[in-house]
Amino acid sequence: MTKFFRVVVFLLVLVSAGTVTCAAAAYHQGDQGDDIANIQAQLNALGYNAGSSDGDFGEMTANAVRDFQKDRGLDADGVIGMQTYRALMGREMPVSRDSSSAIIRRIVQTALNYQGVPYVFGGTSPNGFDCSGFTRYVFAQAGVYLPRAADEQYGVGQSVSYSRLQPGDTVFFTTYEAGASHSGIYVGNGKFISATSSRGVVIDRLDSGYWGARYLGARRVL
Repeated sequence: MTKFFRVVVFLLVLVSAGTVTCAAAAYHQGDQGDDIANIQAQLNALGYNAGSSDGDFGEMTANAVRDFQKDRGLDADGVIGMQTYRALMGREMPVSRDSSSAIIRRIVQTALNYQGVPYVFGGTSPNGFDCSGFTRYVFAQAGVYLPRAADEQYGVGQSVSYSRLQPGDTVFFTTYEAGASHSGIYVGNGKFISATSSRGVVIDRLDSGYWGARYLGARRVL
């Protein structure tokens, strides 16, 4: 990504969100529990038919969430992330430490599902990704929100040494310019997945000749 593009995106993020770093759990179809029951009750109270408040996040609840999101100008994906939860419940989403491992599994699996998607400069969707657009999109599907550009993402979370890498950590490389200019997601066993300009979304080894020589560092967001 060019410096001009990164600056524009960074300003847009600052204006629209006020902050560029947030990590929160997300509720998806198939989830169950008291939190889901409370969400269903609130949706019903606001006139969105989520069915019975039984704590089971099914298709009816997902449709109610999408309708609510559309009316509020949010991404209508049926997933209750931080923004949707705040708009619906009027408070910040609770984050359980016990949920981190489930979120990480979701992040890794989501990333793997997009193998083969082509590279598109400035791309931020499954129609085509650039490197930081890919990491941002994948994390967002789990309700974890990253900045848009690789060098900004490099400032999110805790620094992690190479020997302590865990699946779900973000990994960074110095490629076409100094600093973090390429980002990916560690998937375990010395491998990471990223959107490359030549091959699209692929899995590579961290210690390969090209990437090993350009490895910069890693961050743990969760």
